[in-house]
Amino acid sequence: MIKAILFDMDGVLIDAKEWHYEALNDALSLFGMEISRTEHLAVYDGLPTRRKLELLSKVRAFPAKLHGFVNEMKQRRTMELTMERCRPMFHHQYALSRLKREGMKIGVCSNSIRPTVEAMMEGAGLTQYLDLMLSNQDVTHAKPHPEIYTTAIARLELTPGEVLIVEDNDHGIQSARASGGHVFEVQTVNDVTYEGIVARVAEVEDEHP
Repeated sequence: MIKAILFDMDGVLIDAKEWHYEALNDALSLFGMEISRTEHLAVYDGLPTRRKLELLSKVRAFPAKLHGFVNEMKQRRTMELTMERCRPMFHHQYALSRLKREGMKIGVCSNSIRPTVEAMMEGAGLTQYLDLMLSNQDVTHAKPHPEIYTTAIARLELTPGEVLIVEDNDHGIQSARASGGHVFEVQTVNDVTYEGIVARVAEVEDEHP
């Protein structure tokens, strides 16, 4: 029986992919090193900023000595955009509140840094429904490594088979599957509904009676 729902954040509970892309390119534009949208979707989507910069250094020889500065600039800009744009979405509030009321444990597991996760969850009006909130600063290995999900499952004192993970991108889906949890793949934040989650839970429980 599924006892917990773990959500990725960007692209699942918060429509923030564009904010992260915009914030990173704002910082990289100072050095003429912007990432194209196609390249971002194909290679960088879902990775932590530090990992994106490491890849940029490998692929385009971006100086490693600039990583710290660009990362700080990117995080500041992300926070500004969050304050400007992050607002509650009724169907998410409805889904999490009803799942919580029905006894589900609820967690968020994001490749973003903790201040960003906390700010976005607060801005979206979802903090009150969460039993657990993990960021890339709470683990040694970020997604696509499964550590963030195995850590969440352990903290909730559950087994992987008792958890459904909601993810939207390749790196996150890889992480979720490797953790042993069941996966609900979505395309956009609009796919994350109470009805959709309940339907996926029913499928899982029918497949594993």
